[in-house]
Amino acid sequence: MSELKAKKLNDYSYTVEKDGKELPVKIYASEKLMKHMQKDKCLEQGVNASTLPGVKGKSLMMPDAHQGYGFSIGGVAAISCDDGCISPGGIGFDINCGVRLLTTNLTKKDVEPKIKELLEVMFRMIPPGVGSQSLIRLDDDQLHDVLLNGAKWCVENGYGVEEDLENCEENGTMPGAKPEFVSQKARSRGRKQLGTLGAGNHFLEVQTVEKIFDEKTAKVFGFIDKDQIVVMIHCGSRGLGHQVCSDYLRRMEDAYPDIMEALPEKDLIYAPSGSKIANEYFGAMCASANFAWANRHIIGHQVRKAFRRVLGDDVTLTTLYDVAHNIAKVEEHVIEGKKEKVWVHRKGATRAFGPDREEVPEKFRKVGQPILIPGSMGTSSYVLVGTKTAMKETFGSTAHGAGRLMSRFQAKKEFRGETVKNELEKQKIFIKAASWKGISEEAPGVYKDVDEVVKVSHEAGIGNLVVQLKPLGVVKG
Repeated sequence: MSELKAKKLNDYSYTVEKDGKELPVKIYASEKLMKHMQKDKCLEQGVNASTLPGVKGKSLMMPDAHQGYGFSIGGVAAISCDDGCISPGGIGFDINCGVRLLTTNLTKKDVEPKIKELLEVMFRMIPPGVGSQSLIRLDDDQLHDVLLNGAKWCVENGYGVEEDLENCEENGTMPGAKPEFVSQKARSRGRKQLGTLGAGNHFLEVQTVEKIFDEKTAKVFGFIDKDQIVVMIHCGSRGLGHQVCSDYLRRMEDAYPDIMEALPEKDLIYAPSGSKIANEYFGAMCASANFAWANRHIIGHQVRKAFRRVLGDDVTLTTLYDVAHNIAKVEEHVIEGKKEKVWVHRKGATRAFGPDREEVPEKFRKVGQPILIPGSMGTSSYVLVGTKTAMKETFGSTAHGAGRLMSRFQAKKEFRGETVKNELEKQKIFIKAASWKGISEEAPGVYKDVDEVVKVSHEAGIGNLVVQLKPLGVVKG
């Protein structure tokens, strides 16, 4: 491929040119973020994604975009359900990696004196780390029901409450789940992982409200005032979702060698719409998404128990919302004046539906969907709100986090876990981790500036700022 050139459209967006010709790619970024994007292959991946059959409009890249597998992380594409395709590389290995945010009736002064004890209790009740095993044991029938019904299974079995489901994307149960298309190997990996945090960039964080940008929307979302305590849960479908992605990548490569040969990048292998493999993958992906929603739901239930154990029975924790980051959904969007049904692939991107969409819970429908954007350990996280502009420009999508600057291998060379922990404690941010390696790989310096990411989202109007959150204590794998 000849050299790509990023052409600036305005202070928050770019397009891509090749040989002087504008390509069907739009990037939401500032000059600062674009400099990072030009250091890896993510622009090329955005171009490659635009060549898939059935792509509607443009291939999109969110402000946190960086190189991934297939699509860039931060990549979005709407692909026709009728004559397009579905691509695991446009969804990701950690299917429905996402975020759940719980609001509380506590303030910083209530929690800060007991933060270390609280982290210890949550660490024991919510196993973190590579290969961590659940306190819950599922038999075959129970696992089948989790894959079919997601968080609904949890409530029916005494975990959490109905309100948790109401305040969750898809109500915590993805329609179209087909557990029978999830392999035994994937099931065996997930069977002992329900209610576990895992490792990598997953975390459980006690946060305080630092700043309120939009008081009206903040009130609708349940934010009371500065210094209110909230809890953010960031994890996904664990080994089960990873195995489902691996299984179907191999199946598609074996079934469609001619397609793979013609692709600009083999990691974009896909199954054509209507094919047996496309239908089976979508059913298995939906089942994996349900496992992830059940996982975050169980963790939320355990967080409630931990808080009450440490801080008393009068503590209330309410699920504000739960969003998916790695997923493909069948959605209807107005494209070039016509309503079309598409598979919206969001790879490291958050749904950002604006006001009046029926998919948004009724309590939020007048203002738009809550958007949860986690920062890196030691930096701010944010709550934004979906917009009508996002519906028109990005198929209702925005960024999902800060976006990595360096590999985990490089991070381990540059950051020492003990040093990172000590530096954060000087800022009164406390960490309980399963390993020093996990801390060094996820040091704040490993990531882009999340403040810049959300600023671009806000200025572009594809997710407007509501609340800034600051970490008080973190549980890491």
